[in-house]
Amino acid sequence: MTTGPSADPGVIDLLGLLAYAELGSFFRLADDAVLAPSLRTKGDIAGLAATEQRHYRLLRDRLEELGVDPEEAMAPFVTPLDAWHERTEPQSWLESLVKTYVGDGIAGDFYRKVAELADSETRELVEDVLAENGRAEFIAEQVRAALELDPKLAGRLSLWARRLVGEALSQAQSVAVERPELAALVTREAGTGKDGSGLSDLAAVSRMFASLTEGHAKRLSAMGLAD
Repeated sequence: MTTGPSADPGVIDLLGLLAYAELGSFFRLADDAVLAPSLRTKGDIAGLAATEQRHYRLLRDRLEELGVDPEEAMAPFVTPLDAWHERTEPQSWLESLVKTYVGDGIAGDFYRKVAELADSETRELVEDVLAENGRAEFIAEQVRAALELDPKLAGRLSLWARRLVGEALSQAQSVAVERPELAALVTREAGTGKDGSGLSDLAAVSRMFASLTEGHAKRLSAMGLAD
């Protein structure tokens, strides 16, 4: 990959990972809009998809400013993120909404924590890209409304949410092993050194994800689901 003279490899990885995640989120939300049960909901979800596409453009433009080909920056994350989505294929519209809220939410918390260890411009961009802009409230409202109509859905959706978190943790560890530059951002905060095996980076990433459980519990509560 060709990078600018001052481009931090870990920052490039973070921006590339997030760019591909936002691009995928756009497509998934566009699909969700098609399946939505009402015209109003279709329009609301289409608006959320448009926001994700705007976020992708911001990340793409920033990578180009750094002298990086956005496609090259995203390329290392295509296989792992596609694999995560294949393993967590929703079986209903509601499962898809829960996946967006829970899966993207815990990943977003992770991106924010990593960005805190990067330069100020990267931190600000990541915060802008990950701003919910009403998405969380909208999804939580849709799930709560569905549970009011059919309370029996709560158990299945709660189990689904727990599976999503487990898969997210596993995927994060896999990415950390494959992308040591990204994991190195985490170890800056952890104060650990690299021993050549990548195990210290992996442990730091695992600890960081373990610290995100509070946010996950709040999301479940907002949707009316049990932890």
